[in-house]
Order: sequence, then structure tokens, then C-alpha cells
Amino acid sequence: MIEDIDLWRAAKLIVDRYGREAELQAASRADDKLEAGDMEGRAVWLRIVSAIRELQRGRMLDEPVN
Repeated sequence: MIEDIDLWRAAKLIVDRYGREAELQAASRADDKLEAGDMEGRAVWLRIVSAIRELQRGRMLDEPVN
């Protein structure tokens, strides 16, 4: 299984490349994996989608910065 740090790196690269379309691009890759019957690959892409959402969400007013 892919390490968390690698998921975050992939998510960051996708956000840098696709901007606001990053989540859509990653979700499309997850769909491609599903169509190919690659459930493990799909699970990885869904984790990347989740990381992209986290990277792109706004910070709460009193939320600390990591």
C-alpha cells in the first residue's frame, strides 16, 4: 500500500497542475481504475481525492496551522 506522505505529495502535484479541477481529475482516475477492475488502485485514488479536498478546503477562523 502507498504511504501517506506519497498520497499527500501526489495530491499536491495534482493541485499544482490542475488547480480547481484537481479533485475532478483525481476522481476521474479513480473511475478509470474501477472500470479496469483495479480496486486497490481505485482505493489509492480515492485517498488522493480526500487529500485534495483537505488541501483545498478553507481554514476555520480559530483552527491552528500545521
